[in-house]
Amino acid sequence: MNQDSQNYCFCTLALRKKYRLLTQNLANDLAKYAPGKMLVVYTDLPEDFRNYSNVVAFKHYQRGILHCYNDKSLVIKTALSQFNAAIYIDADTEILSPIPDTLQWRPGITAGHCENLIGHISKYTPERLPHIRQVAKNLNINLETSNYIGESLFIIARDGGKEIEYLKYWEKIGRYLELRGIHAGEGNTMGLASAKVGWTVAKDGWEQVRNATKHLDASYTNKPTTWDAWKRRIGYHYRLNKTRIVALTEFNFYYS
Repeated sequence: MNQDSQNYCFCTLALRKKYRLLTQNLANDLAKYAPGKMLVVYTDLPEDFRNYSNVVAFKHYQRGILHCYNDKSLVIKTALSQFNAAIYIDADTEILSPIPDTLQWRPGITAGHCENLIGHISKYTPERLPHIRQVAKNLNINLETSNYIGESLFIIARDGGKEIEYLKYWEKIGRYLELRGIHAGEGNTMGLASAKVGWTVAKDGWEQVRNATKHLDASYTNKPTTWDAWKRRIGYHYRLNKTRIVALTEFNFYYS
């Protein structure tokens, strides 16, 4: 590691009012407990962040068919175009204490929760395993040594361009699984992409960030209005058809 690895930012998604408000709170927490660090945000309303000096907000329309979970790869890509490393942190997270200003990150991925992918899927979502096995077969990934990676707080650092390859595989695998009705569990996709590019999960520094945070898991309290539900239904079919068109460019992979 070198001093360049201290040139990092935080990043997150802030789609819909609830998550924009949560991200505003997160920005305030970071200004207090991680002064000087920027927060890169993909949001449907960048104007909500114009008064936050530590936020760089980009207009973003959800790309994931049902949920935006795999859109995390997109905001990370933008963050890494400006910083040497990006800490992805879910918007529904509080910062409760100072984050050390001496943290440095190894090239590749750093995360805390990491376990055997087959074991994790078999325990929690065994119905997904056939699709995961097909992805591994299509991309020549050794599934036996692949890991699930915790997706609410992790770090991606530049690795000589391999990080771009990693994010492309994340998008590709996520799209494949979404077309088969698997819209959540991006930690599985992250693990498969890591295995494909030859990354192992680093741990150094993750605990120091995790110990300063509290994840609220606001998704379990989300109650959309009738209007919101209607908009999401229309958006779902639009994104589904758009994803199908993209998948046609690699027909053998997506429809094997």
